[in-house]
Amino acid sequence: MITGAGEGLGRALAKRLAADGETIVLLGRTLAKLEAVVAEIAKDHPDNSEHLALSCDVGDPDSVRAAFAAIAERFPRIDVMINNAAIYQPFAIEDAPDEQIMLQVKTNLLGPIYCTREAVPLLRGSDGKRGGHLVNISSESVHLRMPMLWMYAGTKAGLEYMSREWARDLEPQGVRVTVVSAGMMMDETKTGSNWPREAAMRFVQENAQVGIHIGKLPISHYNSAAEAIRAVINTPADIQMGFVTLGAARPSA
Repeated sequence: MITGAGEGLGRALAKRLAADGETIVLLGRTLAKLEAVVAEIAKDHPDNSEHLALSCDVGDPDSVRAAFAAIAERFPRIDVMINNAAIYQPFAIEDAPDEQIMLQVKTNLLGPIYCTREAVPLLRGSDGKRGGHLVNISSESVHLRMPMLWMYAGTKAGLEYMSREWARDLEPQGVRVTVVSAGMMMDETKTGSNWPREAAMRFVQENAQVGIHIGKLPISHYNSAAEAIRAVINTPADIQMGFVTLGAARPSA
């Protein structure tokens, strides 16, 4: 199960895991995007067609409950749950718009809480079997301390803390928890940001002032990150991999 599966890393993860024959539950706010991903998977893997696309706003607890009710009707358990959905836009604290504050808190922080709460009954082990694997996607911005990304990085820092607590609390139920802290990545469908031009320019300038030159940072491909996360999921069930850092490698000269 993958949140934010309609584009970006979520889309790459859905396609990568489906290639191994996994059945994917795709969650996202825009059903048409999810259905387009399912169509791509069906084209590439016509024998694997049991995927489920559900419109869900992860920041809305009622929407999450409805989605998980539909999932539970179809599937008795979840083997892997990936909290991937996130929104980020840079702004200074004095310019922070109400709607962006609420959108990022609801999507980046409350979303994983709501989804994990509903997923636990489907993830926990039973009849002597180990439970599933919860994977929470975080960001290198937590540690880079990039100017104007305090809202996004703050929500991701909160997710990292909660993940450590969940790992302890869910271990007796056989559920593993892994945080994957990812660096900058793109693919052919995303070659830039959709931020307002003025905000984007200020973001670049203020980061340069503290020695972070955005244009010089290495960028990985979504497919590469998806491959690495596939490896995380493949770790033996008796191994607890609490925190994984994925950083883009600089190209060789």
